[in-house]
Amino acid sequence: PPECDPDQMETGREEILMATSADATLRVFRFQPGQDEKPRFDTYHVQAKSGMTVLDALFQVLDDQDGSLAFRYSCRGAICGSCAMYINGSYRLACQTQLANLGAGPVSVNPLPHLPIIKDLAVDMAPFFDKYEKVMPYLLGEERPPEKEFQQSIDQRKKIDEAIDCILCGCCYSSCPSVWTNKSYLGPAALTKAYRFVADSRDKAYDERLAIVSGEEGVWRCHTIFNCVEACPKKINCTYSIQELKKKTLTRRLKFW
Repeated sequence: PPECDPDQMETGREEILMATSADATLRVFRFQPGQDEKPRFDTYHVQAKSGMTVLDALFQVLDDQDGSLAFRYSCRGAICGSCAMYINGSYRLACQTQLANLGAGPVSVNPLPHLPIIKDLAVDMAPFFDKYEKVMPYLLGEERPPEKEFQQSIDQRKKIDEAIDCILCGCCYSSCPSVWTNKSYLGPAALTKAYRFVADSRDKAYDERLAIVSGEEGVWRCHTIFNCVEACPKKINCTYSIQELKKKTLTRRLKFW
């Protein structure tokens, strides 16, 4: 391979140093119900570092500038979904979103829209999990489990591969206009989880789950807007799961099997 030009190496080093020492500006949503009259945005300047995420920046604010800032987090590995926020106009996981990828301007950090605010960036997820609980999000197998394990073929597993990746962050639920206008609607996350078990060859609660999701507050409330698909940080096609449930629900009602 050709040798590197020493001047280019030095220039590259300078660019890296500049990138790792530059300030970043955060505009953070602040509101505490019962104490604040109305929401506001507070501006903070943080010392950006290479690979720094929005969650890292929020911790720097919390530790060095404002200990009253409230936000959720847990795994820091984009698995738990706790740090889902509305960042620069998009649904994102704060632990997965690097400041360097958000451009040079101020970074706007908001809580998930259309959910009750507990404080600042922390929202009340109770409505979301109430809907989730309704679809029986657990495997209901045979009365007597097998001696070793439930077995699936590769093709059987492929049917549920994508839906299993849901981390219950609530981004799809928060982004759904049908949820905004009907608080009884189960929402895309719960319906995707319902499909995950309806399509699972090991589950034996097929009819029960389809009965739960077949009402006005279930699959037929979805108007195929695709906000949920765009919002999902795991790239899950919630709309596909809901459409599959619609087909299975209709087939069940018409007794085609």
